[in-house]
Amino acid sequence: MSKILCVLLLLAAPALAHAQSPVPDFPPPQIRIVVPFTAGGGTDVIMRIVAQHLAQAWKITVLVENRVGAGGVIGSQYVTTQPPDGRSFLAVASAFGVRAAIDRTVPYDVTKDFSGVGQMARSPSFMVVSPSHGFKSLQDLIMYAKKQPGGILYGSAGVGSTAHLHSAAVAHLAGIKAEHVAYRGTPEAVNDAMTGRVLYAFAPGPNAIPLAKSGKLQILATTSPAGARFHPGVPTLEQAGVPGYEGDDWFGVFAPAGTPLAIRERMAKEMARILDLPEVRERLAALGAEPAPSGPAQFEAMVRDYLAFTRKLGEEVGIKPQ
Repeated sequence: MSKILCVLLLLAAPALAHAQSPVPDFPPPQIRIVVPFTAGGGTDVIMRIVAQHLAQAWKITVLVENRVGAGGVIGSQYVTTQPPDGRSFLAVASAFGVRAAIDRTVPYDVTKDFSGVGQMARSPSFMVVSPSHGFKSLQDLIMYAKKQPGGILYGSAGVGSTAHLHSAAVAHLAGIKAEHVAYRGTPEAVNDAMTGRVLYAFAPGPNAIPLAKSGKLQILATTSPAGARFHPGVPTLEQAGVPGYEGDDWFGVFAPAGTPLAIRERMAKEMARILDLPEVRERLAALGAEPAPSGPAQFEAMVRDYLAFTRKLGEEVGIKPQ
């Protein structure tokens, strides 16, 4: 079995540029930030934390709007149609990159139709199951799955989501016969894993940690060594007996292509300031995420590398657009 090493975001981003010249007419009285995923998902939660502080600092209205559909494509495409004037932005997670990398029908080119603003945060992803199964380890799940003649079901936030990539890679490496069930978003997939309708799902910290702490779901493994910082005692996939795959989920912001660099740099600088606030760091940590701010150039370079790597990985584990 081939070894798959997924390094999604394990290096801290370089520092932001220090001095920026004033940007005429920015910020405007109102900014709209589109989240192309369901309310309550990791992207939505993190963006709303940052947006609240943006509104307070700049004394403007910051609207966070969920435009959901087609695995994040509908909301993302909508932002490509908006003027590049600093009034519209797109908040995404690594699922945005996965979908663009493996689905050739996506109606936009990430590197041409968007301009990067910056990364906000990163989070290990966690493999979650219903406590009712009584699994004591990932190996218990694997043994159970291999005894099912028809295979098992796993859920994710849709074809081409980061959770889909994580789940397919683990099934591939563990030799599990598994079928993917696509949901509207991460909360829906996690809910069905929690109730046992699907055997497992992967979710970032903001979706997994609060439910695990309340005893509503069980975490069997994490995709990153950083996971144990947020949920003590949780093993990495390698420690759990499925070596060859690791990586963090990431969360970042884009603007429509052509948005002036000065606007994007100012937005990125303010997001970095907010993410460094003690109360924000504390809120993210409680969700199983940590600040990882970067500027436009670093963010765009990371996304280009991520797209190339994910396209190759998706082909290897057999993810096909549906």
